[in-house]
Amino acid sequence: MTPHPLSKPLAAWLYAVPALLLTLVLSGCAGAPPAAPLVQGTGDLGLVIERSTGSLQLVNTSRRELMGQIQGLGDLSHASLVYSRDGAYAYVFGRDGALSKVHLPSLRVVGRVQQSGNSIGGAISQDGRWVAAQNYEPGGIKVFDAETLALLADIPAEFEPGKRSRVVGLSDLPGQRFIFSLFDADQIWIADLTGISAGQQPKLQKFKNVGHQPYDALVTPDGRYYIAGLFGEDGLAKVDLWAAEPRVERILAGYGRGEQPLPVFKMPHLRGWAVAGRHAYLPAIGRHEVLVVDTETWQEVGRIAVAGQPVFVMARPDGRQVWVNFAVPDYDQVQVFDTQSRQIIQTLKPGKAVLHMEFTPRGESVWISTRDSHQVTVFNTANFAVQAVLKADTPSGIFFTSRAQRSGF
Repeated sequence: MTPHPLSKPLAAWLYAVPALLLTLVLSGCAGAPPAAPLVQGTGDLGLVIERSTGSLQLVNTSRRELMGQIQGLGDLSHASLVYSRDGAYAYVFGRDGALSKVHLPSLRVVGRVQQSGNSIGGAISQDGRWVAAQNYEPGGIKVFDAETLALLADIPAEFEPGKRSRVVGLSDLPGQRFIFSLFDADQIWIADLTGISAGQQPKLQKFKNVGHQPYDALVTPDGRYYIAGLFGEDGLAKVDLWAAEPRVERILAGYGRGEQPLPVFKMPHLRGWAVAGRHAYLPAIGRHEVLVVDTETWQEVGRIAVAGQPVFVMARPDGRQVWVNFAVPDYDQVQVFDTQSRQIIQTLKPGKAVLHMEFTPRGESVWISTRDSHQVTVFNTANFAVQAVLKADTPSGIFFTSRAQRSGF
């Protein structure tokens, strides 16, 4: 096949099959419809957030190149996104409370709703029909039709009459369910949207007194546990979602701040926790350590000293390596340790203000954004060689379309 004769970067997108060849092939098929051009799949694409310009860079992870820019996304200073099941659409949650629907093949914003005053993320349902945004102002979550962005449900995080909590740690669950934490109410809620229609309220299951100030959370890769970090006290809150009657259990008491409060320069992102084999590798709040936790017992079994306060602690897809970036003043570094030896095997300095890392689906490369160096650097994870350096304006989050097939992303 030969590239379609369009100007770059769109030329890299479309690959046309010559009409004459198709005519010959199909001439023996009575009633065959006219052939349409073949369109490149989206499986090796991704988006990089350019936080100061309210734009996205579309990237190809196989060719390690920029495909084009998508503008008009508003305030992306703390933005994240999720993908439709086919990877053709991204749903972008802006800090200004806007939810935008972006079509990757055409590099266009195809839908946008101003759904709150302050939003910090969202999730998409297991079947891809519903998109949920978690909001600080007003506190709660809103659920939208993924096709039209029409509002399905508004779920205020009202924990006392007239009092709403900021919502954090939103994640999808099997079934038409979402789970999230209420930072100001010390609660975790599950919303079940099974069978509801627009305007109906979902069934809510509420867990109270889960621990002080749950600030972020994740669901383990098998979908069994929801783990919320606690900012206001030592330890974490765990919900066993497979239990007949789920309840909250406190785990890892004393792991984070220790006996005396330590300054925290940037809160760790729990979505960056690494689960590799039987162990989880967690950022220790305020400490220059990564905790090693047995996921069978949820007991600490080791600590790994690192260069600074860890923010993202992320496992290569095969689980053999864990990559760590840090809060100020060490945010120009990335360290890599081996999960078998638990030893640091590489320290990298890709640029100023490392904000995010994203592995290609099979882990042969990792993409690292450096906000103040205005670039994304791609490293070979086997030998740590630089494979590409791509220019971007204040890049932050990196999101590959492979996330579309993973729960909790």
